[in-house]
Amino acid sequence: MEFKNIILEKDNGIAVLTVNRPQVRNALNKDTVREIRQAIAEVREDDSVRVLIVTGAGDKAFVAGADLNSLQQRGMVETLANENQLVLTELASLEKPVIAAVNGFALGGGCELAMACDIRIASENAKFGQPEPGLGFLPGAGGTQRLPRLVGAAKAKELIFTGDVIDAREAEKIGLVNKVVPPEELMKAAREMAEKIMKKGPLAIRMAKLVIDKGLDVDLSSALLLERVSQTVLFGSEDRQEGIAAFFEKRPPEFKGK
Repeated sequence: MEFKNIILEKDNGIAVLTVNRPQVRNALNKDTVREIRQAIAEVREDDSVRVLIVTGAGDKAFVAGADLNSLQQRGMVETLANENQLVLTELASLEKPVIAAVNGFALGGGCELAMACDIRIASENAKFGQPEPGLGFLPGAGGTQRLPRLVGAAKAKELIFTGDVIDAREAEKIGLVNKVVPPEELMKAAREMAEKIMKKGPLAIRMAKLVIDKGLDVDLSSALLLERVSQTVLFGSEDRQEGIAAFFEKRPPEFKGK
């Protein structure tokens, strides 16, 4: 599929989705959000893709936020439909691991896009923030829910209420970012993380993501039951048999996702 506002590349099991509007610091307009949605669907259906990396074109911004021209034209009915939130929910629920490679500004919708990913690797020049209340509205693409789950309610309230923009090191300190690297090493670090994940059993990774995400939304007893059922499913898989056999035979496992 041909895209105008994003680039989707695939190589050796890794897909890279690049928001490609550097002239406006990769701001998200309606067309870009819809293209991201199409790319997510394509990655979901492509069995050759094991990990998705999300990044932004250029070195100025990951995604600097929503396109304000687009927001200015949005009415109440369109806001209620909230396509941005729905698309980021689809990204967060993608069965495959998603790594955000954050370069430059990740503000507003850009911060929300990064938080919808499973792992965030940031360049030293990255900046994070939710400045929406300064414009009279709130982070509405998941920011009010994902940020407190990552950094705690008190810190999330501070960042959202003040609109403060924090650097990559502060983001790492509070748990918003997993790792910080020099700008020139960002994509290398993201790919290395993806390659490390791809060496593991794909069914185990898929189940682990599901159990972690769904377990956070229920009580501990229910989450532990979900873990037990998922483990039972995995113990009936060919991958589990292959993983243990490879361990005893001192060789790399050849997982097939079955």
